[in-house]
Amino acid sequence: MASTEAPSTTTPTALLPTASWSGGTHVRNLRTVRVMWQRELIRLSRSPVGLLMSLLTPLMFLMVLGTGLNSAMRDAGNDADFRSYFLPGMLLMVVQAPAVNTGVSIVWDRRAGFLREMLVAPVRRSALIAGICLGGATAATAYGALVLAIAGVLGVTYDPLLFAPVLMELLVTTLALTALGALAAVSITRIETFQAVVGISMMPLLFLSGALFPVSGLPGWLNGAVLANPLTYAVDAMRRTLSDAGTGGGPHWWGWQPPIAVEMAFVGALALIALATAARRFSRID
Repeated sequence: MASTEAPSTTTPTALLPTASWSGGTHVRNLRTVRVMWQRELIRLSRSPVGLLMSLLTPLMFLMVLGTGLNSAMRDAGNDADFRSYFLPGMLLMVVQAPAVNTGVSIVWDRRAGFLREMLVAPVRRSALIAGICLGGATAATAYGALVLAIAGVLGVTYDPLLFAPVLMELLVTTLALTALGALAAVSITRIETFQAVVGISMMPLLFLSGALFPVSGLPGWLNGAVLANPLTYAVDAMRRTLSDAGTGGGPHWWGWQPPIAVEMAFVGALALIALATAARRFSRID
């Protein structure tokens, strides 16, 4: 669940381009995206304790639950490595909170008055929201990179050459989560309401994604929700990239399993739609 702690009061207003700045419109907007992106990374660097705490639960799931299931299944004659199976789900768990917390920062900025300061800058508001979402996605991906690296050190087997492709898939996924969080944040003014909406939404998305168990084992009446869940495709793509463990248990469209590229294109399309919708609503904020 997203944290209710107020984010740092650092405001990039002074760094945003002014009306007298000599650069062209596109250059000003690109600079705005960069400034907002840097702001989100600064927030990440200023909360090392929060970073460590957010890694604790996924690593406990991965090492304790995964190792326990490995021992139990070996006793039953099954040699499958459940830690490798859990790894994509743990990556998803660890990036959820920092991605959604980007939406929390928007709500807090509105309450503290910083959002109004940013809105009066002579730049496109879509550049502001794009920079915020890209920064949140980058920060969340950094969390996932740490878990992936630690998992390798702790003995979870995967090809190190697959580290970069998995991070790219994770970046697309976190951008979708961040954009959805931003969309909720620009539509909701009360932090309590935002927390409730996020809490109600994220848990079903996680359980229906196949992060902890194959979606093929769910009741048939849930198939529609599973196929509509973008996290289903993100988890399956990462699992199939890391190993062959997920090649048969992922989502199927009328008996056909979409390739990894199609799955990530689906997630990427959702990210772009959510980002465009959030930018449109953000541009209407008074």
